[in-house]
Amino acid sequence: MPGREELPDTIRRSESKAQRTWIKAHDSAVREYGEGERAHRVAYGALKHTYEKVGDHWERKEGGRKGPSDERSRRPRGSGGESAQGVDTGASKEHLYDVAKRLGVEGRSRMSKSELVDAIRKANDRSTERARR
Repeated sequence: MPGREELPDTIRRSESKAQRTWIKAHDSAVREYGEGERAHRVAYGALKHTYEKVGDHWERKEGGRKGPSDERSRRPRGSGGESAQGVDTGASKEHLYDVAKRLGVEGRSRMSKSELVDAIRKANDRSTERARR
């Protein structure tokens, strides 16, 4: 099935470039691996190189930075590890603080970088859940 028909809601709420990135990677992965979860993982992996999840949508990474968003994305498939689910763990602490502020994360000024990543991930999940209703 073409990527445009399988486009996840969080990407539908994102800018058209993010949508095109996901669709192109998805369709290429379907040709290579077939339909299914792997095609979606490949598409999200491609998206995470230039976008990060903020709330219920995806935004360009800070300063046009490119590359994997988290350690799991850097390692070969199947090597384990936990995903940051679209939060850019390579961003500066200041950037993560700003994202947390936009998402209304309480206690952010006392958080370490890893705590900010976790709090943003949770805030993103809540925001996406609200958008689904």
